[in-house]
Amino acid sequence: MNNKFRIVLILLFSISVLGSIRLFSDGFIVIRPNPVLRPVHSFRPFPLAVKYHRVNVKIFNNVSETFIDQVFYNPTRRILEGFYIFPVPDGAVINRFSMFINGKETEAELLDAKKAKKIYTDIVREMKDPALLEYSGKRMFKVRIFPIEPMSEKRIKISYSEVLNKEGKTIEYIYPLNTEKFSSQPIKDVTIKVDIKSTGNIGNVYCPTHKTEIIKKSVGSAVVGFEASNVKPDRDFKVYFDSGKSDMNFSLKTFGNGVDDGFFFLNITPAFDISRSEILPKDVVFILDVSGSMAGKKIEQAKRALKFCINNLSYKDRFNIIKFSTEAESLFTASMTVNKKRVSHAIDFIDDLRAIGGTNIFEAIELGLKNRGKDVPPRTIILITDGKPTIGLTNEKELIKEIEKKNRGGTKIFTFGIGNDINTHLLDKLTFISGAFRSYISPNEDIEVKISSFFSKIESPVLTGLELKIDSPVKVRKVYPEVIPDLFKGSSVSLIGRFSGDGNAKIILKGRIMNRSKQFVFSGNFKKIDHSSDFIPKLWAARRVGFLLDQIRLNGENDELKNEVIRVARKYGIVTPYTSYLIVEDEKRSVTRRLINENDRLLTPSVFSADRFKEESARNHSSMKMKSGSLSVRASREIQQMYLASDYSQINQGIKRIPMKNVGVKTSGVRSVVQNINGRAFYNNGKFWVDSLVRVKKSLTTVKIKFLSEKYFKLLENNPSVSKFLFLGKNVKFIYNSIIYEISE
Repeated sequence: MNNKFRIVLILLFSISVLGSIRLFSDGFIVIRPNPVLRPVHSFRPFPLAVKYHRVNVKIFNNVSETFIDQVFYNPTRRILEGFYIFPVPDGAVINRFSMFINGKETEAELLDAKKAKKIYTDIVREMKDPALLEYSGKRMFKVRIFPIEPMSEKRIKISYSEVLNKEGKTIEYIYPLNTEKFSSQPIKDVTIKVDIKSTGNIGNVYCPTHKTEIIKKSVGSAVVGFEASNVKPDRDFKVYFDSGKSDMNFSLKTFGNGVDDGFFFLNITPAFDISRSEILPKDVVFILDVSGSMAGKKIEQAKRALKFCINNLSYKDRFNIIKFSTEAESLFTASMTVNKKRVSHAIDFIDDLRAIGGTNIFEAIELGLKNRGKDVPPRTIILITDGKPTIGLTNEKELIKEIEKKNRGGTKIFTFGIGNDINTHLLDKLTFISGAFRSYISPNEDIEVKISSFFSKIESPVLTGLELKIDSPVKVRKVYPEVIPDLFKGSSVSLIGRFSGDGNAKIILKGRIMNRSKQFVFSGNFKKIDHSSDFIPKLWAARRVGFLLDQIRLNGENDELKNEVIRVARKYGIVTPYTSYLIVEDEKRSVTRRLINENDRLLTPSVFSADRFKEESARNHSSMKMKSGSLSVRASREIQQMYLASDYSQINQGIKRIPMKNVGVKTSGVRSVVQNINGRAFYNNGKFWVDSLVRVKKSLTTVKIKFLSEKYFKLLENNPSVSKFLFLGKNVKFIYNSIIYEISE
């Protein structure tokens, strides 16, 4: 091979890390000085931009093969020299490594390097950036790349195989994207496709870390897809799936530090191959607002949505339609079973709907709750309205009280609020007392699409009236959502909560099929010490904060609720416009009273653009009290998203509205303010990254160490697992082995 294009591939073995280690499999290029091309003293290493990053994963049973295709770009007008660094997953076997030079794919050689540890440390020293310490303890490929021509691309392809971790029936696949924070610019195109095949049945498939599309193709095949553009991914991509034949699939993951109560994440999914005969009949009452404000585009879209729903009912279902304006009127005197004649009659009824008159919501719901009959399916009400009650019972508290009294049969009331001129508190309370969910349709959204999409998800019920029980030696508490949603074909339900005790416990799920009880039982291992599923604590905290904020919004703020929001949000890093405002104000008071030092504040005004932050905080605080308007609708949407959060994209609602300053870190957005490591939140207060535990355990001994000093590297060498804290930055305060370590420049 020509020396000009030589590639030296070095396999690095660094020191082993004690305890649990995350896998790393994403590559990046670090540009280093070339003394021939440029004086070393005038050059500081930097990461090369990634143009695109594409990953294809093939999984068969519990063996995976991962194919990575990356293109890097040199935006400068200079010839550069760099190193491609690829952290290798534990137990992985590299199948192929290749690079494109002058458009030609060139195979790389695999060489062993005895001085790997020194080379690794040298890069950290040269960059004066501890970010690479995140990979301390990992095997790596290190590839010298020269030349990297000006304004040119370098394409690298790599593939590896590994045997996946399996716990019980649940198999875990991890593809960390977090090395992409080393890209000098946002990446235009990031895609991951995971193709799962199994000789057995695939049950649960879920991704708690990213917003993905999950498609079940058959009983033994599923595809998980993730796409993003103009981003710097910095979080491990995790997919879990079950294998094995079962009518009801359970997947249990736990997290525990051995000191506090643990966390559990339970995902429940009906079998994929449920036959049509096993789908439960349903009783659906559609209640449509036809008051004068619905005239025009709104009523026409709503009518098309109703037609879609009616045409997609099964012939064993029951249904009715109630229109309301000044008065309420129903299509039938009671819910009727579906047949061609009744469907035709319903379509005619819908075609004749005209928008005129006031808004008598109470009378419509009261009518929808009547005449249930015996030995019929549980009833569901779908309420569609664009206004506030103006006729009949209009007082919010009295209306809710009366509906609660009349809803003895446990009818779920799903609400669709159209536009902003609605009473969000009323609609949200209707869903809360009935154990349902709310949806809001903004003026620029299509009513037909939103309602039709919702109905498609609930058209095939499998199990209703769910109750969960977990036997000793484990006790569970603060499980969210509090009311377990019904299970439908093709959907899943995730429950997140806290637990005490440990060991194998019997998990019992009870539900109803028509008027018959059905019970599913399986065994789950609740581990008191388990760091493998560190995504759980923050998801639980988001649901907990969402629940508390809903109580504040609907019932008023008090010190008990507010202080609990502050405690949970601060400990687990739930940053929203409302929680950040509460934390900033609380810590401001604590500093004034000398309860904490200024440097130990987690969120400080220096992180935000002060005036804009105050303005946005005031708007968000006032929106919690509003009962109507766009801000009220936004608050309702965001809080429900948090309460039902099933992946990280749903946690920090409204974070983009917080005006943040550039606090001198490579990460962006919320990651520049808070990061979670092993279930703990770390905050960037403008001076330090501070462990959230420091504030509550400030009596511990503090050891101060200078960044990149001999003591710094000695700490890393003697305690390799501190690398997960050191990589945050040059100034970090964290607790390790009951000692507060303060790292500073």
